[in-house]
Parts: sequence; C-alpha cells; structure tokens
Amino acid sequence: MSGKVYLVGAGPGDSKLITLRAVELLKKADVVLYDRLVSKKIISMIPKKAEKIYVGRAVGDDTTHQNSTNDLMVKYAKSKKNVVRLKGGDPIIFGRGGEEAEFLKENKVKYEIVPGITSGIGSATYAGIPLTHRKHSSSVVFVTGHEDPEKKTEIVKWKRLAKSVDTIVIMMGLSRIDVICKQLIAGGIDKKTPVAVIQNGTTPKQKMIKGTVTNIAKKVKENKITPPTNIIIGKVVDLSDTIGWK
Repeated sequence: MSGKVYLVGAGPGDSKLITLRAVELLKKADVVLYDRLVSKKIISMIPKKAEKIYVGRAVGDDTTHQNSTNDLMVKYAKSKKNVVRLKGGDPIIFGRGGEEAEFLKENKVKYEIVPGITSGIGSATYAGIPLTHRKHSSSVVFVTGHEDPEKKTEIVKWKRLAKSVDTIVIMMGLSRIDVICKQLIAGGIDKKTPVAVIQNGTTPKQKMIKGTVTNIAKKVKENKITPPTNIIIGKVVDLSDTIGWK
C-alpha cells in the first residue's frame, strides 16, 4: 500500500496565516518538499523526524526541475511515506498544483489538495486594498505576468483586460511591468488608473509603492523594488490611504 501526497498551501508569507489543516499535516509528515517562498517559521514547524527537501525554483531557473519534484513525490509515496508538498500561497493559483495532481493521478498515487491564502489576496489585504468594493470594483482577475516560457505565444490578452475588469492582480509580473502597462494603455485603460506594487507582502519586510499605469514602471526602478511582488491595478488601490492598517 502506498503513502499519500498532500499538496498544501503555506499562505502568503505571514506564518500565522497558515491553515490548521496544513499544520496538522506537517506534524504527521514523513517527508516535506518545500518551495522558495515558504517562510522559515513555517519550515520550523516541521518535526525533526521528517525529511526536509528543498525543491524551490528561483526566477530564471530551468523549468525542468519540476520533473524531479514530480518524481520525488511518487518515489516517497510509493515507499509508504506521507508526503507534504508545501507551496507558498495557494497550491493551485499559479502554483502548478494542478499539474502535480495530474502527475500523481497518472501514477496512481493518492493525494489531497489543501488550499492556502494566495499572495494576491494576502498582500492586498495587508496593504489595505480591498480587491472588490461595492462602489469601486465588482470584478477582479488574477493574472500571471510570467507565462510558461515554452508557450509559443502569450495567452494573456492585456489589451482586452483594460476595459473588461475593475481590478487586475498580477503575480510574477515585476520584470514586465512596463510592457504590461503599455499594453493596458493601448487597450484603453484610463491613464490615471492607480497601481500598487507590494513587495514581500504580509511579512515584516512588506513595502508598497503606488503610482499610475503611466509612471509605475519608473517608480519601481527608482525604489529598487525586487521580487517577490504583487501588482494591483484599479480604483481600489486608492482606498489604502483610508483603510490601510499595517
């Protein structure tokens, strides 16, 4: 009989935002495969008896590393181990959890998916930006700013998004913020639309800069903002001036 793999979201950075279910599974784990953005405090929750394996990927690393992660999950599960695949944020919001679940299914390995607070929501909340608001935003979209490099063409239609949604949350898009904003402007978004860039969201190192779609790229350079970041575009950004609490 095989073990089981748990695809677990560790939350957006603040260790107190991890779920009770995630903590429960960490305490029972035989093996934990963890990502780059999982906080040190959460890693410290892993029992000493469990084997800890870092499988994180930095920006620019070869994407084939995912294959070895997949193989490790199957290897340990078929050795009758309980495996926690620990991911920053939520496992299936730009976390490749769906792909990993498919691989486990193909290899006849039992699994469970445990949601976590995605950084797109967590960082906005900690910055006092409500992604939806009855007066300002009835729709929100989560978009990756860094698509699979193996794709032949970009799937995200930035020009269409410009007028089709009230709030845009971009994850992993810092290096392309200038291009993205120019495409949104070309699509007809108001040039005065506010933008927030939140660095290290929900952590003690959280930093936010604000501007508009016309000047935010310049401000990112001036303030030397680096990943991990989330970009939020829409009228709700201005609400941080009144309801920001951190």
